[in-house]
Amino acid sequence: MKEDKELIALVNKNNLSAVETALKNGANVNSTDNNKRSLLLIATNNGHAEMAKLLVKYKADVNQQASNQDSPFLYAGASGQTELVKLFLDNDARFDVFNRYSGSALIPACERGHVETVHLLANTKNYPIDHINRLGWTALMEAIVLGDGSKKYQQIVQILKDAGAKLDIPDHDGKTPLQHAQSKRFTEIVNILKS
Repeated sequence: MKEDKELIALVNKNNLSAVETALKNGANVNSTDNNKRSLLLIATNNGHAEMAKLLVKYKADVNQQASNQDSPFLYAGASGQTELVKLFLDNDARFDVFNRYSGSALIPACERGHVETVHLLANTKNYPIDHINRLGWTALMEAIVLGDGSKKYQQIVQILKDAGAKLDIPDHDGKTPLQHAQSKRFTEIVNILKS
């Protein structure tokens, strides 16, 4: 629809006043583009926090999924946009909506080394910290297998451990996080897991 296209263009341009006017006049806050990306997901993809806040104020759905299964909440977690993750948690973010790898917001945050986002999610009440994705990996496993063992990944492993993550959930091949850390010679991570 023409109105949707115009609204999507305004969100892409980060035109707050025009978007607010459209929403006040009854525009659909959950409109989507050709890839089923919602206005809120577009704003989140673009890193436009103020636009995201405006859309949430008008009750945009933080869990609405696009064709590729991204949702605003999942993408904010994966891209380390902690401010938006907090906003979405405060506005009905669901923990049973998963990305195309059947992963949570926490798993890619761990993989990409977003320490602050990991801290927030790992310490959120009832968050599925030990969720296993389609690859057979938990957030802890992703931090070790796909991380480089550097300081930020050491911090992430410590955060997950402190938040009560199970340290011995193996992958599809039966290898534990500790065994992966040992084979990669991530001494500091090995010490965290063993202590």
